[in-house]
Amino acid sequence: MDPWSEIEGKRAHDPIFQNYFSQNCRQSVDGFCKKRSADAAVARAERCIRVLGPIIVGAGPSGLAVAACLKEKGVDSLVLERSNCIASLWQLKTYDRLSLHLPRQFCELPLMPFPAYYPIYPSKQQFVAYLESYAARFGICPTYNRTVVCAEYDEQLQLWRVRTRATGIMGEEVEYVSRWLVVATGENAEVVLPEIDGLDDFKGTVMHTSSYKSGGAFAGKRVLVVGSGNSGMEVCLDLCNHNANPHIVVHILPREMLGQSTFGLSMWLLKWLPVHVVDRILLLIAQTMLGDTAQLGLKRPTIGPLELKSLSGKTPVLDVGTFAKIKSGDIKVRPAIKQISGRQVEFMDTRLEEFDVIVLATGYKSNVPFWLKDRELFSEKDGLPRKAFPNGWKGENGLYSVGFTRRGLMGTSVDARRIAHDIEQQWKARGKHPGVLL
Repeated sequence: MDPWSEIEGKRAHDPIFQNYFSQNCRQSVDGFCKKRSADAAVARAERCIRVLGPIIVGAGPSGLAVAACLKEKGVDSLVLERSNCIASLWQLKTYDRLSLHLPRQFCELPLMPFPAYYPIYPSKQQFVAYLESYAARFGICPTYNRTVVCAEYDEQLQLWRVRTRATGIMGEEVEYVSRWLVVATGENAEVVLPEIDGLDDFKGTVMHTSSYKSGGAFAGKRVLVVGSGNSGMEVCLDLCNHNANPHIVVHILPREMLGQSTFGLSMWLLKWLPVHVVDRILLLIAQTMLGDTAQLGLKRPTIGPLELKSLSGKTPVLDVGTFAKIKSGDIKVRPAIKQISGRQVEFMDTRLEEFDVIVLATGYKSNVPFWLKDRELFSEKDGLPRKAFPNGWKGENGLYSVGFTRRGLMGTSVDARRIAHDIEQQWKARGKHPGVLL
């Protein structure tokens, strides 16, 4: 069967691929897709598929949230995922002991709460089970193993062209064409690796936290954790619990204050007080509970945790037990690294120490600039929307973003609802005037 016949077969049996375009529009798109198929005959097997509903890139929590909100409004979507499962970051690139750092009520996706029997801070396994149930409830079936290599708006067709490649060296290329494109790849698409003099020549083991699962493999070894966010602190605690000898290069806050979650207290205070006042209250309570952390090598930033999160996206560390290990000396804090030679690490205070393993808890970044041909909604510098929340969810020509708010899953839920409502209005208008391209 030739590629074009396959497209027609799909359209006849799958509502996502039904034809809702006018005859003139169809001739334009059909000519485009047939040309693509002809070109493929020379190069490689390539298909062009016209999609009735929105294309959503990414099957993480953000992509699932938008797909569910659209489905609830009667709009089907096509979800493209480069991995082989939903929430691949959670399932494939997180450590075993991970749990939500915020209470579950702040991490629910739209239209479906967590089970009542879940703990306040669900585990990684429980969160993944929740997402799988969420996808099943709303009939979300992503197209897996499809990496988007390029997405650009075609001014002539007034449609988004999304070119994908299947997993594998000689992966098949498929191009999807749609009126709407939702970017849901998130803030954590690619790992960030620091530039440290001598790191590439380190004689021991070097790994990013995306590859770290458990401290069981490092019992008795000297491990240096680079990065002082929640992941770095929790990996240190896990290493300590598995009899390793962890050191960390490290704003730390108790996870709970005054009998409730620190995040919940912050949200409550922000209803009446400005951010800088709430920051001062949080720091005062933290200092009362934790003492002078600077004496342990934990220097606080010059701005408060909420302002820091708003300006830089960096999440303040919510202590889950690591601080007690630092106070007892089981986990040792070190300053920044100057250079590495062999197994020896020289710190900025001129101290020299040898290590068996270096774990890079240096976080992730957006990969949007590498594949999306749009410079209006997203910044080329950091791959995040140019406009801050709540104004960064919508671009031009049917382009949307979700999961880039720097406000976690709460921000995701807000944007997912907005996107679904906006597309629904266009969907209904097109239903009334099927011959008009909106």
